[in-house]
Order: sequence, then structure tokens, then C-alpha cells
Amino acid sequence: MDDNLEQTFLTHGEEEEEDKTDLKRRVWIETKTIWRVAFPSMLARVTSFGMIVVTQSFLGHIGKVELATYALVQSIFVRFINGILIGMSSATETLCGQAFGAGQHHMMGIYLQRSWIVDGLTATILLPVFFFATPIFKLLGQEDEIADAAGTISLWFIPMLYYMVFGLTIQMYLQAQLKNLIVGWLSAASFVLHLLLSWILVYKLNWGVAGAMGSLNICSWAMVLGEFVYIFGGWCPNTWGGFSKAAFYDLLPVVKLSMASGLMLCLELWYNAILVLLAGYMKNATIAIDAFSICLNVNAWEFMISLGFMGASIVRVANELGRGNAKAVKFSIKTIMSTSVCIGMVFFILCLVFGGQISYLFTSDEQVAEAISSLSTLLAISILFNSIQTVLSGFIYMFFEGIAIGAGFQSMVAIVNLGSYYAVGLPLGAVLGYVLHLQVRGLWIGMLCGVALQTFILAFIVWRTDWDEQVKKASERLSRWLIKSEAENNQSLLQA
Repeated sequence: MDDNLEQTFLTHGEEEEEDKTDLKRRVWIETKTIWRVAFPSMLARVTSFGMIVVTQSFLGHIGKVELATYALVQSIFVRFINGILIGMSSATETLCGQAFGAGQHHMMGIYLQRSWIVDGLTATILLPVFFFATPIFKLLGQEDEIADAAGTISLWFIPMLYYMVFGLTIQMYLQAQLKNLIVGWLSAASFVLHLLLSWILVYKLNWGVAGAMGSLNICSWAMVLGEFVYIFGGWCPNTWGGFSKAAFYDLLPVVKLSMASGLMLCLELWYNAILVLLAGYMKNATIAIDAFSICLNVNAWEFMISLGFMGASIVRVANELGRGNAKAVKFSIKTIMSTSVCIGMVFFILCLVFGGQISYLFTSDEQVAEAISSLSTLLAISILFNSIQTVLSGFIYMFFEGIAIGAGFQSMVAIVNLGSYYAVGLPLGAVLGYVLHLQVRGLWIGMLCGVALQTFILAFIVWRTDWDEQVKKASERLSRWLIKSEAENNQSLLQA
């Protein structure tokens, strides 16, 4: 009897050891798969947004007004439109990811073309914003000096508007088929070129604002042209079959899906834009805008790393939804979240240690530098939240896009963002900044409180998600939207 009991304990011990070994192996395989998607996405996003930060740095050393003007246009107009286009492009990311997972590769090129049509029309509708920058900012109560300068610099952002239409969608299309490494290298090369070209145009040729903004546009479009060469040159033979009339079919469901995605993301990005606008009403508005926008852009630059993981989460979950593997979906969520939090902790510590030195990368003005240093601790906390909140958002996108269009879930998420940001974060920031005279620190504390509330609610939603049900709904949607490939059509004719 004792021998049998001992043997039982040994057997259980061996099984536990095997389970641990199997778990380690699964984590290692999942981590490699995630990084294969996330690293190129992170490289592309960090270097792409890095060009915006580099431009801000060069303009900051030209003058305070130039820095404030660029910050106002970039933080409000560009962020406003970028939020719409990123949100609308996320439908492409999800649909391409699920089509790739289901083996329906021919649909991916069609989804990409549909996104160009929808996003291109949207960008054109929003174009007048840049032409009327000065009257818009004066209507919003900004200082005349800044508003007048904004009228000129805003025109330089028009090429960037259409760069975003193609750049965002192509990146998501390539990422869904695990070919986004080319995007990362093209973006990194453009970033290095932008550094060199900005230095030549701004410091050597003394072209000032025109030099910095011209370099930004040239290098951004150089990256998109490289992506066109890659796609049209035959490096995506399974997913790109040339331009197709099918791209004009079923546009309405894509528009609805894109608008739902866009609403969720816009409510997040506009939140920061409104805070920059509020900073412009404070005493010493130029310094307040400079300091607040620089910290926001540093936060957003690190946010690009988190967005890389958000992209990995969307692709991994979409692939497994397409394959019908709910267990793999759950395991991928746990692995992605753990990795993202670890990276967030590293940058949180770095920001605490070097927060006081960040300001001198962007300005030599001591007043602006002092204002930025006072925000360094809050900036570090924001960076930590990025690693959690962004990946959770990725899972949320997958959740509501797995539901039939019009089911109403997107409205619930929009209400969460409205409540967290606009009912809690903004009023609290305004009270702390204006009533309690904490200035930009008060605005940032209010922003953090809104992000914290949203993060907790998103975590609860993801925890309560029935992923088995999402697998079934993803399969139903793929079947409903599927257009048969030429090979499948030929096979059907032969059978007939």
C-alpha cells in the first residue's frame, strides 16, 4: 500500500515537472511569435513617430514660438486626424489578420485597397482644417502670435496627411502576414535620413521651419514609396493580385467597422489634444504649450513601443480567431500582457532616473526646461500605464470587431472612454490646473486619473470576454464577407 502511494506521488511529481517544461516551451514559442510581429512594428512606429519628435527638437532650438506653433498644430490637428485614420485603418488590421489565419490570402489585397478608398476620402474631407488653421486657433482663443504662425506651418502637414493614409494601412497589411520587417527597416532608414537632412537644411543652409518640415515630408514619403515597390514588385505574391474591382464592393460594412474603431481611438487621442489646448489658456501660454507638448510627445514616443505590442496582440488574436483556436487566444493574451508590463517597468525606471535631462534635447530655454523637469515623475507613471492600457485596447478592438456590426458593443466602449476621459480626466485636470493653480502639473494629473480609470474598466471587460464565442463569430463573418479566389472559382466550375 505504501509502495503504491509512493509511486502515485512520484507519478504526480513527474507530471507536474512535464507540465512546467511544456509551459516553458509554450511561453518560449509564443514569445518568439509575438516578437516576430511586434519588433518590426515597434521599430516602424518608434522611428516613424521619432521623425515628428526630431522635427520638434530642431524647431525648439530655432525659437519658443516656432516650437509652440508646431506643438499646437501637431498635437491638435495632426493628432485629431491621425486618430481618425489609425482608428479606421484598424479594421484593415483585423480583417487582414483573420483572412491570413483562415488561409484566405487573396482577400488581404482587396481589404488593403478598400482601406485606401475609405481612408483617402476621409483625409480629403478633413483637408480644409489645415487651410483655416489661423482663424480656427483664434476662434479657440489662442494667442494671436501663435495662431498667425500656425497658418503657415499647418500647410506643411498636408503631405503628411496622405502619407498617413498609405503608411498606416500598408503597415497593417504587411504586419498581418508577418512581413512587416521591411516596414521597420524602411522606417529606420527614413529616420536616419531625416536626422541628416534636417541638420543640413536647418543648421547648414539656415532654412529654419521650411528646412525642418521639408525634411519631414521628404523622408516620410520616401518610406511609403519603398513600401509600394515592395508590394507591387512581387514580394507579396499570395496576398497582392493587382488592383481589383472587388475593392469597390461591400464598402459600407468596412466604413461602419472603420468608424466604430475610429471613434474609440479618437476619444483617446483627442483627449491629449484638448489638454494641449487647455495649456494654451494658462499664464505664459508659450512655455506651458512647449513643456506640456514635449512631455506628451516623449510619452507618445514610448507609446509607439506599446502600440507595437498592440499590433502584435491584434495580429495574434486575429490569426487564432481565424483558425478557430480559442485556447491559443487566451494564452497569447497572457503572454503579451506580461511582456508589455515588463517593458513598461524598464522605461518607468529610466524616466525616473533621467527625467530632468530630457528637456535639453528639445530646448535651451531654462523656463521651458524647468517646467518639463517638474513633470518627469508624472511622465514616468504615464509611461507605465501605456504598457497596460494600450495592449488592453488591442484586445478590446478584437472583441468588438468579432461581433456582428451594429451589435452595439462599440457604443459601450465609447461610453467608457467618454466617462473616463471627458467626465473624469478633463474636469479634474481643469480644476487642478486652474482652480488649485497647479498649472500643467494639474492637467497631467487629471489626464493620469482618466487613463487609470479607463485601464481598470478595460481590464474587467477583457477578463469577462467569452473567447470561444468570439471564435465562432469571427468564423461567421469571414464566411459572410468572403470573395472566392480565382483558383476556387475554377475548381467550382470543374465540379459543376
